[in-house]
Amino acid sequence: MRIFGKVRHRPSASWRQATDRAFTLIGDGRYEDAGALLTRAADLEPWLSESWFNLALLHKFRHDWEQARAAGLRAVALLGKESGAPDWWNVGIAATALQDWPLARRAWQAYGLKVPGTGQHVSAANSEPLGMELGSAAVRLSPEGEAEVVWGRRLDPARMEVLSIPLPSSGRRWGEVVLHDGVPNGERITAAGPSYPVFDEIELWAPSPVPTWVVLLEASTEADRDALERLASDAGFAAEDWSSSVRLLCRACSESRMESDEGDGEHLDPHDHSEPGHPGPLGHRTSGELWVPERECGIAAPAGLVRGLLDGWVADSPDSREWRDLEEVC
Repeated sequence: MRIFGKVRHRPSASWRQATDRAFTLIGDGRYEDAGALLTRAADLEPWLSESWFNLALLHKFRHDWEQARAAGLRAVALLGKESGAPDWWNVGIAATALQDWPLARRAWQAYGLKVPGTGQHVSAANSEPLGMELGSAAVRLSPEGEAEVVWGRRLDPARMEVLSIPLPSSGRRWGEVVLHDGVPNGERITAAGPSYPVFDEIELWAPSPVPTWVVLLEASTEADRDALERLASDAGFAAEDWSSSVRLLCRACSESRMESDEGDGEHLDPHDHSEPGHPGPLGHRTSGELWVPERECGIAAPAGLVRGLLDGWVADSPDSREWRDLEEVC
């Protein structure tokens, strides 16, 4: 096979040595040094798609999307086959980060995905590839820091809208859209049976104007707690009982195949590293099936609405509900 007038062959020992050393440096976070080696490898074997794929990968790690797009396009130009190649997926991520929608559509199609609107009006081809119906998934926010896995809705293969209310330590808000990687890093299994992939966040794609609040509730029953979550949802926002929804997991557990429900009775999930009996983010379990009325709750709502929501919730059942210590946290 000839490409650019050269006979394609196995990469040289120098190419392999430079590439192997570069990925060792990437693992240590030394991106500048790795970039010099991968550039040298591309100079040694410019007709090899892997040379440009590796450079595109490095630029993705660095969030240098212009360079990632350029290197990715050189990689796919040298592919022997287009459909299903991971090179196209990286091009799609870079194009999405840059809002280069014609290229994003081309990349997802070349990978083998169906993209609504393709082949129709020109304006549709230049717009976001909406309606891909990729369903629900989980995303790991701040994967290199104090990581947190939350639920979201996949807008396309590289973006997810956050539907949980993240803890303030993540720096993320309900309703934000994050750019995420393409290879799942873990799995969550629901009580109903289906499993959902966990993707690692790359960066924030679109911020949310809706602040996050934390409040202490006195909810006599689970039904009282549920009523606040419904009230917030009906208003177009969200409330989440962090005392029930948060589990502290070690990294190995978080990146594995995990059940997303809490278990029953005295059973304690061996992967749950929180403390039994403590409401709030430091632990959600109680002994047996005892309901603890004091709940730490996250609320995503505008400042002008949040107190009205809480007061309305109490007014519906004043004998069983109360709130205090409302604080904006993100």
